[in-house]
Amino acid sequence: MSAELGLAALWMAAALAVLQLAGGAIAQRDPEAPLAALVRPAAMLQGFLALFSFGMLLWVFAITDLSVKLVAANSHSMKPMIFKLSGAWGNHEGSMLLWVTVMALAGALIAWIEKRLPEKTMQATLAAQGFVALGFYAFLLLSSNPFERLPVPVPEGNGLNPLLQDIGLAFHPPTLYMGYVGLSVAFSFAVGALVTRQVTPEFARVMRPWVLGAWVFLTMGITAGSYWAYYELGWGGWWFWDPVENASLMPWLAATALLHSASVLAARDALRAWTIMLGVVAFSMSMLGTFLVRSGILTSVHAFAVDPERGSFILALLTIYIGGALLLFALRASTVSEGQRFAATSREGALVFNNVMLSAILGIVLLGTLYPLLTEAFDVRVSVGPPYFNPVGAIFTIPMLLVMAVGPLLRWREDNIERVRAPIATFIALIVTTALFTVLAKNDIGILPLLGLAVAVGLGVASFMPLRGRNILRVPLATWGMVLAHFGVAVSLLGMASESAFTQEKLVAVAPGGITELGGFRITLEGVEPVAGPNWTAMEARISAQRGEGKLHVLTPQSRSFWAPAQETTESALLTRWDGQLYAVVGNQADDGRWQLRLWWKPLVTLIWFGGLLICLGGTLAIIGRLVGDLRRRHADRREAEEREEMAALRADTSTPAATGETA
Repeated sequence: MSAELGLAALWMAAALAVLQLAGGAIAQRDPEAPLAALVRPAAMLQGFLALFSFGMLLWVFAITDLSVKLVAANSHSMKPMIFKLSGAWGNHEGSMLLWVTVMALAGALIAWIEKRLPEKTMQATLAAQGFVALGFYAFLLLSSNPFERLPVPVPEGNGLNPLLQDIGLAFHPPTLYMGYVGLSVAFSFAVGALVTRQVTPEFARVMRPWVLGAWVFLTMGITAGSYWAYYELGWGGWWFWDPVENASLMPWLAATALLHSASVLAARDALRAWTIMLGVVAFSMSMLGTFLVRSGILTSVHAFAVDPERGSFILALLTIYIGGALLLFALRASTVSEGQRFAATSREGALVFNNVMLSAILGIVLLGTLYPLLTEAFDVRVSVGPPYFNPVGAIFTIPMLLVMAVGPLLRWREDNIERVRAPIATFIALIVTTALFTVLAKNDIGILPLLGLAVAVGLGVASFMPLRGRNILRVPLATWGMVLAHFGVAVSLLGMASESAFTQEKLVAVAPGGITELGGFRITLEGVEPVAGPNWTAMEARISAQRGEGKLHVLTPQSRSFWAPAQETTESALLTRWDGQLYAVVGNQADDGRWQLRLWWKPLVTLIWFGGLLICLGGTLAIIGRLVGDLRRRHADRREAEEREEMAALRADTSTPAATGETA
């Protein structure tokens, strides 16, 4: 009965999306129409029903209801409960239901709390949100029903892909989806503003927290996904430029540009058309990522390979949403005024430059991701990887980072570069000094790692320069958020460059008791023994590692064999120290009794993900700071309006005959 309740709730949520769309559209012509008043209640009830539907999906996975086709195909009674629950979205249908649930909840939250925009603009925004949600409801109900029953329940399920049976599945997809859905909200706001021609600073202030939230969740999802792949796949890398990895990176790049553009519009009433366009592009990239992952055209551990019919459905949605938004932009762009002008040497100028660089990087990633797919359509197979992405991307990334260090020091509207000559000189000196010391320490270092190390050190110091001469306790939270986010970029860049420049790797075959050395560690294979887990067996190596006369550490990498479904995986073991990680993988046993060990020493590699966490923290502080600032502004505006009313009432009282002593 749970599956039927979930499906019924999904149908009712879809019906409310239709009502939300129709009411918002009618409200543009007749704000007093009865349906116009139902737009907000429909959005809130839709969010509740979608959440109920997803709750029913979690329930059938929790109890392993093997009469439900999705459970039988993706779960198993022997799986641990955490993997049963996370398995609800570790598949095509469940992940799409999670997507539409988060989208519906976002629409409900907008309808409930957002009162700042004109009601007509809000109704247009909610109508756009309902239109986007309706396409996904149709996709689920007509093509990918997550509650479909089997004619006869199966005795046991197939289980989940062993590579997905990891705690990372509980965090990585949900955070990415929250980011994607945040961009759908920004898209809806952009469409609503275009429809009503209300591209104003107030519109940007309303949209900005949603963009910030989406950006934080995307950053969190990409960071978690990178670390998950790093330790789970056993290949020792943290980013492979896999098309599905790029599918999450492209919306992040667009969201970063949109975030800064919306801030300029909110603060200085500039970049109006650019902000609207970026809102459309950001959601376009999230839709493109959805198509790549779920169309079946990619083969990846991250991708859900489905039939071409579903891929065509998603492609149709992509065409309708993005084509329609671009057509609306083309028709209404001329009605969007230019906004305030600014000089090139200003904070706005720096933000525009970096937005152009981000757009160029986005274009590079998009081309490198789609080009192999296009050539494969003509039976020509090509591979596009780090040799393309790294150097071509660096052409735009390095200038962007240099300007990012200087931009926050500039004034709004117009500034004189001479005013910040001293901080710029310090920044350049740090870069040059770091580069010289690095070359002296390692003269065969590549140009990209060298530039990365030098710029990271300079940017790390420059990130805190906006705080100079200020009372730290009185610095707004939004400023602290910017400082921490920029510092997080520097920290991640330092980790990336260090890992690329200084990683040591060794592949050895050793017998129990055999010793090898790497990265200053004395590494001994103590033995290899069989172990058993809840739904797997494994050969577990016991490896001791000691640096000098320090503490003896034990690592236990495994080679696992799952039986539901049958698959072998490699479980790495990590020893984290302050200056890096020792990474160990155990392979097969040779005929002479020796075991293959693959070892890496990766200096400062953990800074990659620590920097990602700092970026998320900075974004969170910026959200809190912006919301607090908006509340204070609204409170001040309300007090000012009340004072004006009191003064008007007082003037009216003093002008009456009774107050002036006159008689009728």
